[in-house]
Amino acid sequence: MSLVPPGDWNPQGVADLEPRAWEALRQTAQSILVTAGAGAGKTEFLAQKATYLLQTGLCPAPKRILAISFKRDAASNLAERVTKRCPPKQARRFTSYTFDSFAKGLVDRFRAAIPEPYCPPAGYHIVTPRRQDYADFLDTYNFQGVNAQQIEREIARVRLPVANSGSELQRAVAEYWRAQYNDYGQVSLSFPMLNRLVELLIRENPYILKALRLTYPVVFLDEFQDTTFAQFQLLRTAFGGSEAIFTAVGDDKQRIMVWAGAMPDAFAQFERQFGAQRISLISNWRSHEELVRIQHVIANRIDPTVEQPEARAVRLVDGDVAAIWEFANEDEESDCLAQWIYREVQAGNIEPHDVAILVRMRADEVEGKLSPAFNARSLRLRNVARNVGDIAIQDLLGEELTQVLLRLMRLGVAERSPENWNAALRDLQFLEAIDPSDEARQRRLQERLQVFVREIRRTLRRLEPIPDSATPSARAALDFIGAQVLRRAFPSYQRQPDFDRVWNGFVLLLRECLAHAETWSDALDDFEGLGQVALMTIHKSKSLEFHTMIFYGLDNQTWWSLTPDRTEELNSFFVAFTRAKQRAFFTLCIERGQPVIWIENLLAPAGVRRVHF
Repeated sequence: MSLVPPGDWNPQGVADLEPRAWEALRQTAQSILVTAGAGAGKTEFLAQKATYLLQTGLCPAPKRILAISFKRDAASNLAERVTKRCPPKQARRFTSYTFDSFAKGLVDRFRAAIPEPYCPPAGYHIVTPRRQDYADFLDTYNFQGVNAQQIEREIARVRLPVANSGSELQRAVAEYWRAQYNDYGQVSLSFPMLNRLVELLIRENPYILKALRLTYPVVFLDEFQDTTFAQFQLLRTAFGGSEAIFTAVGDDKQRIMVWAGAMPDAFAQFERQFGAQRISLISNWRSHEELVRIQHVIANRIDPTVEQPEARAVRLVDGDVAAIWEFANEDEESDCLAQWIYREVQAGNIEPHDVAILVRMRADEVEGKLSPAFNARSLRLRNVARNVGDIAIQDLLGEELTQVLLRLMRLGVAERSPENWNAALRDLQFLEAIDPSDEARQRRLQERLQVFVREIRRTLRRLEPIPDSATPSARAALDFIGAQVLRRAFPSYQRQPDFDRVWNGFVLLLRECLAHAETWSDALDDFEGLGQVALMTIHKSKSLEFHTMIFYGLDNQTWWSLTPDRTEELNSFFVAFTRAKQRAFFTLCIERGQPVIWIENLLAPAGVRRVHF
């Protein structure tokens, strides 16, 4: 495969890059920290840099690029963009993980090399402990001088092995590890514990460490502002002192995970530890000029030195683009929200899936409050934080298994679908490691896919679009690929329980969608959320964008922590506001709480006013 000289390389899939993005892309001699505000195209920049490195041979075969994101959908999105921009043989050398899946993959692959007594059995269980679970442990094992928050944080931070001596907190952590391995009939590990196991693994095994560094001379880090102490320590153990070149991107104004252990000084630590050059992007490709101007007011409150972004999007709507909507009570709030969205949809201004309703927390409660008013107007509200089986809908939609099966099933319901055909071919090429230059195998692959499409169409014509058809229809697509092929290709599915968790969630959600669908096409649209208003938390909205964003609950009871001295809460407000491409609204219900006056005073000079309904 011919390579492109670096000086002749052009961006793929986009017209051009801003000058600073070009500078960051071409810097390959040292690590860089790319600070980029909301809408700056951080994911697209990483995809372009990966394409540049692969197509020019600056990351030569067989070496690979390791990309680590925080959210599964962000990792999948980045991988998909690289796949579309590079030939398959090059794209296969781009590996996109979340921090959790990266750690879990190494544990599963090298489990036997983890020193005792920390070597887990093959059938270990993944758990997500609640704060109460830690409190119950401390009560059961009689640790009176330690609270649940302390032990939760220490488990995520302390290096293994942990001696059962010293302070009460250290003894509690050591006992917690022992208990998870010995006291409950099965070994249960959280993702922070997997992180600690991997750090121990590579610290104690020089051969594994050397192999990791030889494989990945280039490392990308997305949403770096949310990096935890343990994750940063793992990066230092894995790549510190090596020749690996990092490209980290993030926005410290969107640091909203300090409560979950994110480092308050991640950028400064990265620059110091890896000798990184900082480059700031200033374009905003998401929002139009009026929204960007309001966003900058908030950004300037967070960081008075922040540069004014350059808005690159065009305003496409009339009327207010930002406002605080005031309601007397929650019934009025729900009814007016549903009525407003209904009018906009009927007028042809938006589709339901162009709108997102964001909440600070408790999405299930808000769903219960809003659904009756939405249903009364034949609007579908989808709470993507809701679990189907053991997986949240939003997480399920970002899974590789889900994407592969959906594309195959789409080919079964559409007469022509070039996009899904090409994507399915790319999936097969990746899963079966077929060289794009091998024309004979490429031809046989296309013939196999053509045969499958005819078969899946016959299957879906035979099966009525009813809930009982969910399993056989999904199974037809899975059998074509092969469950074992998928599990070999994606490290996150190597353990049967992890594969089953996603597979069961896929079937359960498809059953739900078939319960009220008239056709198979309708069911798959419902599965992907088309025609439905999305409901999610602010934390789950990061890296997403919507035509119109409505934040539910801007009052001093729902968001009691939004005070002038809590920077992280203002960051959360900034994140919510910047999800919007065209309009951003906030609801205030007087029955529920009083206005957050200091926020209103901050935004009033930018033209954000309170509107009484």
